[in-house]
Amino acid sequence: MSIFDDPEGQPEPSVKRRPAGEPVVPTVAGDPFISAGPVAPVDVPQGPLPPARVLPDDLRVPWSWAHFIVFLFFAFTSFVVVQAALALYFVPQQRLTPKQYEQYLLNKPQFLFGSNLIWYALIFLFLYVTLAVLRGAPFWKSLGWRPLRASVTGANRKPWAYFFSGCGVAVLVALASSRVHTSDNMPIQELFKSRSNAFLLMAMAVFVAPLVEETVFRGYLYPLFAKSFGVGVSIVLTGVLFGLMHGTQLGWSWGIVLLLVLVGMIFTFARAAAGTVVASFLLHLGYNSMIAVTTIISTHGFTRMPPLH
Repeated sequence: MSIFDDPEGQPEPSVKRRPAGEPVVPTVAGDPFISAGPVAPVDVPQGPLPPARVLPDDLRVPWSWAHFIVFLFFAFTSFVVVQAALALYFVPQQRLTPKQYEQYLLNKPQFLFGSNLIWYALIFLFLYVTLAVLRGAPFWKSLGWRPLRASVTGANRKPWAYFFSGCGVAVLVALASSRVHTSDNMPIQELFKSRSNAFLLMAMAVFVAPLVEETVFRGYLYPLFAKSFGVGVSIVLTGVLFGLMHGTQLGWSWGIVLLLVLVGMIFTFARAAAGTVVASFLLHLGYNSMIAVTTIISTHGFTRMPPLH
């Protein structure tokens, strides 16, 4: 068994129990056939053993905390390497100050979106190699991608219900965020200065982000946290991590970050209740799709952008 294996669920070695009142007759060391004589009997408590903790099927995952630590190291290292490699590849001919160089890279969609796509691909490659190749586990099913099934009450879960619920969450968050103070010059606002970058951002938000973020947060992190801390704590924990992940691009506007923490908790709650990442993915897809559509409509296809701070 490697350090990546999850010891939970491994069968314990069977131990033969001696009936109560039966004397213990130890044998002489070195000779299994010669006894040392009877000794005083030892009472063994009777009654059923305490039931072992039974995990739901969607929380029985083949990775452990050791795997998680290696995953964090790989994710951080690969992010730095990819960003540095592309920054060197797109280095301009003229000399620029650090601030000018940052602005130059932000106006390079090849760098901005290419680095994210390469990083996402490397994360999926890591998970595939360490889970499917090395351990022989079914990749998508292990990461929580299971069909939507009927709920405990027998009601059928409809995909469109999750999708439009995500749209509703986006509307509520938009109304709440209009009353929240935001910091000036949020990094994400720089992307809307270019129409092509704005469209690429919306495409990434709809076609890439829900798949990657739900696989990592609700497929990989949630079951590991739920096994160790319980479902309630894991819902809060994944929501906090989800909000903090978006903090940099939002200029650490804590009002918006806290709203995203709440959104992340809603996504994880749906995944926990349904037992599948498909539920949180459809919520996330509806949420981002609503934001993308309303943004495109309100800006007339990014031709009439609101003034940026």
